[in-house]
Amino acid sequence: MPDFMIFLSKSLLGWLVIQSCLTLVFLWYLRSHKPKLLPDEQLPKTAVILCLRGADPFLHNCLQSLLQQNYPEYDLKLIIDSKEDPAFKIATETINQLGATNVQISTLRAIRHNCSLKCSSLVQAVSDLNNAYPVIALIDADTVAHPNWLRELVTPLIDDQVGLTTGNRWYIPTGNYWGSLVRYSGNVSSVVQMFLFQIPWGGTLAIKTEVLNRLQLLDKWGEVLTDDMLLHKLIKQEKLQIKFIPSLLMLNREESSLLNLLESLKRLIIVSKLYHPRWLAIVSEAYSSILIPNIVIIVIFQLLFEAQWYAAVLLFLSYISYTIGLVLLMLLMELGIHQVLRNQGEKIPKLSPIIFLKMLIVIPVTQWIYGLTMLSSLWTSTITWRGITYRIQGRENIRLIEYRPYQWLDQPIDPKASL
Repeated sequence: MPDFMIFLSKSLLGWLVIQSCLTLVFLWYLRSHKPKLLPDEQLPKTAVILCLRGADPFLHNCLQSLLQQNYPEYDLKLIIDSKEDPAFKIATETINQLGATNVQISTLRAIRHNCSLKCSSLVQAVSDLNNAYPVIALIDADTVAHPNWLRELVTPLIDDQVGLTTGNRWYIPTGNYWGSLVRYSGNVSSVVQMFLFQIPWGGTLAIKTEVLNRLQLLDKWGEVLTDDMLLHKLIKQEKLQIKFIPSLLMLNREESSLLNLLESLKRLIIVSKLYHPRWLAIVSEAYSSILIPNIVIIVIFQLLFEAQWYAAVLLFLSYISYTIGLVLLMLLMELGIHQVLRNQGEKIPKLSPIIFLKMLIVIPVTQWIYGLTMLSSLWTSTITWRGITYRIQGRENIRLIEYRPYQWLDQPIDPKASL
């Protein structure tokens, strides 16, 4: 047992050192990045595509921000699931309020049963575009863009070596639900991981139209579950770069209950298993950050049961040191990203001692939830996404089981809750 305890303690502290180094690399990149904004005459005309099913909590803010971009020539293309969808009313009202003329609303015409509804919408939106748009940008309804969002997203594409640009989302740690806190905790490491592995995020993404056509992306979108994660491999095959833009870390204020979080986590893990270019690295990371800490907890209880108090206390101190170290890394990330958010004009929630205590609790909870969800994904073959169930039998073997339009009754009771 002593040798095993030493192994567990060294594993915990060793993994904490690795996570600290990776976090510092990310924060260094964040701090050293200086956004370059091109003049109007050098910016290509761009189509911004937003696919909607259901009225996301901040949809009005999202649309308003997209229609007030500091960008010379761009058009917003909305693909809404159906005219019955709650998003349709919000979109038309917002457009009328602003008197916007550079926006077009379409409803989804063809329901493809061998890919997700979002991919169906993207295929339709891109197919409807003419040759006037050298760049296509994608955004999700949970993204509220700052005025320079599109300019910062498109500018790096002027480089011939860059094929795709992207940002990422950042949740706030002041949620009212434990699900929101667990999601925040998991996203902290996910942001660093996606930066290191160069995984695009469809909530803020731009790609050259010429590259999109070269990749035959419409054909690929027509048979997959996700629009973004598979892009890493495709872009790298063309020997092009994926550029992460630190100034495009977008604040998300939505709430999530634990029940809703479990469904979205299951979808995320299954999508990662199907399309993530470094899935084995994800499994290794899960072993270090989920399995080892939980084994430590089990061993501590075993030592207490056997009345080995001294050994239990020593191992418990290692576990507490590891957990406090993770909380400090989360706070370091939070402070580093605050500057980015302030530059966007966002109001930053204050961090209180209560939040620090909640983080201490939420870290082991996050490890348990992610661990159980990864285990359950081994035998899960169906997922539910915005009221639609998909059967998954392989990377390009997706089946939409039954379609129905989204209704007002499908909206969450909490107006800030994620769909």
